[in-house]
Amino acid sequence: MRHFLVLGWFALGLAAVSSASAQSYPSRPIRIVIGFTPGGQPDIYARLIAAKLTESLHQQVVVDNRPGAGGVIGTQLVADASPDGHTLLSVSSAHAISPAVRAKLPYDTLKGFAGITMTATATYLLVVPPALGIKTVQEFIALAKAKPGQLNFSSAGTGSGTHFAGEMLKQSANIEVVHVPYKGIPESLTDAVAGRVQFTMAPIASSVTLVKEGRLRALGVSSKQRSSIYPDIPTIAESGLPGFEWGSWGALLAPAKTPRSIINKLNREVTCILLLPDVEQRLRALGAEPVPTTPAQLDKFIAEQVRVIAQLAKKAGIEPQ
Repeated sequence: MRHFLVLGWFALGLAAVSSASAQSYPSRPIRIVIGFTPGGQPDIYARLIAAKLTESLHQQVVVDNRPGAGGVIGTQLVADASPDGHTLLSVSSAHAISPAVRAKLPYDTLKGFAGITMTATATYLLVVPPALGIKTVQEFIALAKAKPGQLNFSSAGTGSGTHFAGEMLKQSANIEVVHVPYKGIPESLTDAVAGRVQFTMAPIASSVTLVKEGRLRALGVSSKQRSSIYPDIPTIAESGLPGFEWGSWGALLAPAKTPRSIINKLNREVTCILLLPDVEQRLRALGAEPVPTTPAQLDKFIAEQVRVIAQLAKKAGIEPQ
């Protein structure tokens, strides 16, 4: 009995310390690290959140871009940081892709971090040149099966999100198409417009203007449900590939072992921020939608993304470098 009493007092003591740490947090400026240059999705999401957190937490929240090695440098910095909630990480889908394309990472993608919340998601568009003469996903699949190995798809580079989106389409539709990697999304879209490649899977924010101008034709969105921003475009899933889902996403992480009370406090604050009308409006202007989650939901989601992408990479013959 005495043993259980000691354990009980110990647990109460931990709870008291955890509560105190949340009440005194933050005690100094908070840094949100991004492993990429300014202007990308994780950077934009982080800056939106940082400005609002500065107001709500009454403590300066700054964004710190640490580009290099496909985001690995910034990610490692946070993995090695003190787990006190003052150094956070804004990530994109690249966080779950890295284990599949990099042979050695200086951190554990899953065990090295504690999820705070997902921030936003953005769907992809399956787009083709109008000259290809097809208007639906079903027609596209029929054409690809009629001409195995003769259709090319562009991406922003081997191992990029656009590459994996194309591979998922290829594997889901059971079609034989050829991947053509480019230096970035703009270049991959330019050759799609010119008809040098027959299709591409591109983020909606990057491709929708070309669709509106009639330079590309959108066959479907890659999200599970239709986009609330462009509801007239059908999903790929409803167009002949049930269950198909792909998209870019952003999330906020902390170093592993960050006190749960601090994680929960940040989750509450950021969730409120993401649901503010002006923040939601800004995200929608970027082709994204706010998707706050619980910490547990985010951890589960990232683990599933790592698993799915690893399977895609294996089937596509993408070897870690």
